[in-house]
Amino acid sequence: MAILDNSKDAATISITEQIEASRYFEVEKSIHSAKDIEAIFKQGKVKLAVVFPQHFNEDLQHFNKAQVQLIADASDPNVANTLNNYASAIIMDYQNRITHDRKMPYTIVPEMRMLYNPELKGAYNFVPGVMAMVLLLVCTMMTAITIVREKEMGTMEVTLVSPMKPFRIVMAKAVPYFLLSSVNITSILLLSVYVLNVPINGSLVLLVAESLLFTLVSLSLGLLISSKAESQQTAMFISLVGMFLPTVMLSGFMFPVENMPWPLRTVSNIVPAKWYYTIVRSVMIKGVGLHAVWKETLVLTGMLVFFLGLAIKNFKIRLA
Repeated sequence: MAILDNSKDAATISITEQIEASRYFEVEKSIHSAKDIEAIFKQGKVKLAVVFPQHFNEDLQHFNKAQVQLIADASDPNVANTLNNYASAIIMDYQNRITHDRKMPYTIVPEMRMLYNPELKGAYNFVPGVMAMVLLLVCTMMTAITIVREKEMGTMEVTLVSPMKPFRIVMAKAVPYFLLSSVNITSILLLSVYVLNVPINGSLVLLVAESLLFTLVSLSLGLLISSKAESQQTAMFISLVGMFLPTVMLSGFMFPVENMPWPLRTVSNIVPAKWYYTIVRSVMIKGVGLHAVWKETLVLTGMLVFFLGLAIKNFKIRLA
């Protein structure tokens, strides 16, 4: 949370201290200008900003009424509503404390503003989550049965006696599904814009490039599963059960990662969908550029190299 205090009086300092002392908020930084608010939201480290007007204390003492502005990152509507409710409760608690035994009670009015999603549409949170879930599950499941299926059908011997190297064989298995996934990306984006009315505020080229990178990560993970599994049923079970729950539970789609216990937060870092979900929400909803999602892009690139390297290394050139 960030705090913009234009008044620096005793009342705002007291409210700020009460907010900092609560167990619901962690104050990341204090900002000095309204121009800095959107910048810190795009960084992704702040979910709520509390803005005190210049004459907050004077209005409260002379007119018994003052306003506080609460600006929330509504790219996730549930989190934005929760933070607004907590902040409003703290402000009301302070109001009740200072108006004790007064004939004319003080009134502090929280003015709420939802950034990026003023109408609090659930589709703004739903679309990035569905993109991450569909691309990961579909790509992983499709490629997970490619190599193991040829083993069961007895056609792998023909492939192994060919002069092709394991790298080319593995990549050839991924190309058709990569093209199919490109069609899925196009379909999801068209449906989100023209059916669900979710705008693409950032660069379309960057969004598509990040989606293709995530697709390659998912395909590499599927190829790794396929190279290790002994049957199609095993490969399908691992790709479906082993990836569905982490994608839904630990990507931030259903539950905010920040509110999870630290062991789950640590485990969520190895879930590719978490990083892609953050990228899509930042680029599509907030309209940020590559400078804001370079860390997530680097993590996905590292996962791609790691999974693909393991898939090639575990590809057996001799059948048992």
